[in-house]
Amino acid sequence: MQDASPPTAEVEPPADEPITARGDLTDAACWIALGIAILVGSITMDRLEQQHINPYTVPGLLPGLLGIMMIVLGGILALRSMRRGALHLAPPPPSAHDRERWRRIWVVTALCLGYGVVLIGHGLPFWLASTIYVTGSILIIQRMSRDPAERRRTQTPKAWAKALTIGLSSSVITHLVFQEFFLVRLP
Repeated sequence: MQDASPPTAEVEPPADEPITARGDLTDAACWIALGIAILVGSITMDRLEQQHINPYTVPGLLPGLLGIMMIVLGGILALRSMRRGALHLAPPPPSAHDRERWRRIWVVTALCLGYGVVLIGHGLPFWLASTIYVTGSILIIQRMSRDPAERRRTQTPKAWAKALTIGLSSSVITHLVFQEFFLVRLP
């Protein structure tokens, strides 16, 4: 028996996606930009000098070091890609898979920005904002699945309950760990 349903226009990923010098250069630029943003954020964090905090335990030290490493490693990746001719190669035309991948990247970026800019610090308790973010992210990302059966499963009450359980438990655990173990008050 054949399935009578019409074929769907699914975007299948290429079986073997080559790593190109141009792609490495783009990735390097993104890593360097992210590293710079993290470094700037860590430098502008409060140093807690008025509380006589040891300079080696300031809140921005580890993020600053990680930002520096991202910049350095991104620079190494950029140099390697330029040696491989990234600046002299014509960019390949975007495929359907490339467009789908970029759409997913922008959706995840929008979710993260929505969490950081809209939900956090505007009156909602941390655990509630995080529950909304995690639950919504799970449901939205599952809805974007290439598998039609997976997309249908996200519509069920069981899927919503599972996403809500994961969102609530992860946000409450994070809140308790930071507040009770690290003694950091979250917004």
